[in-house]
Amino acid sequence: MKPGLEKLLNRVLNEDALAGIAEIPDGSLDLIVTDPPYCLGKDYGNESDKLDPEAYLEWSKQWIDAVIPKLKPAGSLYVFLTWRYSPEIFCYLKKRLIMLNEIIWDRKVPSMGGSTRRFSSVHDNIGFFAKAKDHYFDIDSIRIPYDEETKKARSRSIFVGKKWLEVGYNPKDVWSISRLHAIHSERVEHPTQKPLEVIERMIKASCPPDGVVFDPFMGSGTTAVAAFRLKRDFIGFEVNPDYCRVIEQRLLDAGSFKLEDATNSTCSQESARKPKLKQPTLFEHALAAASKPLETV
Repeated sequence: MKPGLEKLLNRVLNEDALAGIAEIPDGSLDLIVTDPPYCLGKDYGNESDKLDPEAYLEWSKQWIDAVIPKLKPAGSLYVFLTWRYSPEIFCYLKKRLIMLNEIIWDRKVPSMGGSTRRFSSVHDNIGFFAKAKDHYFDIDSIRIPYDEETKKARSRSIFVGKKWLEVGYNPKDVWSISRLHAIHSERVEHPTQKPLEVIERMIKASCPPDGVVFDPFMGSGTTAVAAFRLKRDFIGFEVNPDYCRVIEQRLLDAGSFKLEDATNSTCSQESARKPKLKQPTLFEHALAAASKPLETV
């Protein structure tokens, strides 16, 4: 393990990502899953999604330049974007990494409402990039089983014993997975929360069982929860302390650790009490000092 990495494992730090990334040793991350602000003017409790386009693209280049050296040689990166700025950002990433896919996440938005002057946007653009051609990718972990009708149609002798027929097929680059509606059991107070099913597919495919997943814009904490459920280590940054508390509660609900004293929350800036773990890894909010204003991205 790279020196300095262990102290960051399984922590979500309440600090600006651009400042925090510098703490991560180079060549130490197996996978980066990032869902940065889209520059759509959404309210994340700060001004991070309200930059003008030129400033947004410049900021995007800054975090890209900061995270890429942190990847291992076989590491990969997934980035969520929209059609508005994905062309520019994908082109910039292609100068630094190998682009493997543009994945279309079909959010399965109901056919109602929407624009009357253009086609309604119902998908996210996900860029899948790798540092090298021999990047880690476990196809068998994400195969989708064939239904019995399909198997029956492939019953001729030429298909007998074919591994692919038994283990399932490779997911395509269009993922039809429903967004999280207001009443969904996963739903928390975050405007752009991603489903566990989407993030878990990325982690299964692109992070080895003993690997480290990094999310510089942790948001609602889906990457941390998915990593815990799949027994991977994680590192994350989240600038909004309210979202840090949401992440903590989600991890508590997932069973990642229990507090020594329920009356002493780790989200308190005054409390020095640490969580008592069920696992030998540590989750901690490194909240900024009360006298230091939070930086925005």
